[in-house]
Amino acid sequence: MLNWLYSLSIIALSVFLYGVLNDRKLSRLPPAAEALSPVRFTPQGVLAAAAALSEAPIAIHDFLPPKTGRRYIVVGGTGFVGGWIVLQLLQRGEDPKRIRILDIRAPTRPDLRTGAAQQVAFFQVDISDEKAVSKAFKAPWPDAAATESEPETTVFHTAANIRFYERLLALLPLSTKVNHHGTLNVISSSKEIGASTLIYTSSGSVAVRRSRFWLWPWEKEPQFFVQVLNDDDKLTPKHHSHFFSNYAASKALGEKAVRTADRSPSGQSRTLRTGCIRPGNGSFGPGGDILCGAYLVRKYNPHWVKRILQSFIYVENCALAHLCYEQRLMELERGSSNPDIGGQAFIVTDAGPPPTYGDVHTALTTLDNETVFPVFPVTFMLGISHIIELICSTKALLLTSKSSFGRIVANVIPTISGDTVNLQPSLFALTSVHLIFDDSRARLPPNQGGLGYNGPYTTLQGLCKTAEEHLKADRNGEERSKAGGISFGRFSRRVNNVQKKVREQLRVEAVNSLN
Repeated sequence: MLNWLYSLSIIALSVFLYGVLNDRKLSRLPPAAEALSPVRFTPQGVLAAAAALSEAPIAIHDFLPPKTGRRYIVVGGTGFVGGWIVLQLLQRGEDPKRIRILDIRAPTRPDLRTGAAQQVAFFQVDISDEKAVSKAFKAPWPDAAATESEPETTVFHTAANIRFYERLLALLPLSTKVNHHGTLNVISSSKEIGASTLIYTSSGSVAVRRSRFWLWPWEKEPQFFVQVLNDDDKLTPKHHSHFFSNYAASKALGEKAVRTADRSPSGQSRTLRTGCIRPGNGSFGPGGDILCGAYLVRKYNPHWVKRILQSFIYVENCALAHLCYEQRLMELERGSSNPDIGGQAFIVTDAGPPPTYGDVHTALTTLDNETVFPVFPVTFMLGISHIIELICSTKALLLTSKSSFGRIVANVIPTISGDTVNLQPSLFALTSVHLIFDDSRARLPPNQGGLGYNGPYTTLQGLCKTAEEHLKADRNGEERSKAGGISFGRFSRRVNNVQKKVREQLRVEAVNSLN
């Protein structure tokens, strides 16, 4: 008996010591990463930045390309980035009757339900339904009778199913249904109506390499612990197991389809020019993000990534990049001598050095004292994530089984509900590595092959604006924000209510709508 207890205690001590040592390795800010961003946020610096932004607000209108008078179809236009593209089109003077939104749910954002945005037509469409997409694209425009010639059409495709927590190849179809096949439907419908420009919201994560976090005692850090990423296609993983998750793999397929469609015939006499924007890495801001704005909405945010350094992009910068790409392609259509950048992908981020997650936490807790970030041990949470993945994946696979017995067993397995489903190993593959995105090519002037992108917000300024808008809204957030992140039950009841409401009203799974 004593020998058994002794052996058990030795095992327990070994596991504990391994967890402590592994935590230290995974929580390091390596010199290679710190050299790219050596200065950390302080509460005093955050308050000074907020005060400066309040006294001299950034006017995004001053950075927008000029009005075009075109027709616009924004796929995913009630969502986060898509909604901001709609707003920026209106800000620069586009006719709201020449803008059309296709999305799976109606607008809920106040800024999309007031002012000129109220006049924008909305079509409720599941983009995985080819016929529904075609019908919405071909629907008559309000100004059709008043125009002598058919205006050119630009399509912005921002819709996506963000199942970032899945990585099994067998579950890939759950992501490709929207992110690849839905994109093919958008491309096909764009050609049917004779669209001349298609800009696709890809993801900076398509180039992120999956890492292994269970380190041997002699290993110093994970492989690919520090990743400096640019537009080089050679950096994109070539095997499914190298992508951080199914989301990235499916977005890579969607991006490839859009880039391949460049210069293809469109309508009776036009040519479709295409391009892709890769936001790098986390897009955040007012309007329903699932990152920094979601932190404010949840308030209680368990974390283990304080010293992880990553690039961010504020949403107004991100939307601006899409309009810049459209402008460059339009100039090429008019005979510009600038380098032809059609069919390419451009990474875009905020200006300045990237912050750590700890910097983001410092900013948000300073600006809203109700937001907290309790620290959890990373190795312990990694172990929990594998258990959750085992439960979720087994249930999902059995539900798709042809065996009736398998489906019966699936119904016995408990459902991981709420935001706890996000805690799976793929989350670590994205958030527990240092990701520095280089958008220098996008910032080049057009005559040097760039987009002329110059997003005016730094990440700190974007955080200040996000917190300001959150407080103005009396700390109420969009439903999409309520479905992101992890709160371990403190927020899950509200998330479940959101998911139930979406299923009842739209008759689709919440993840297909909210994301």
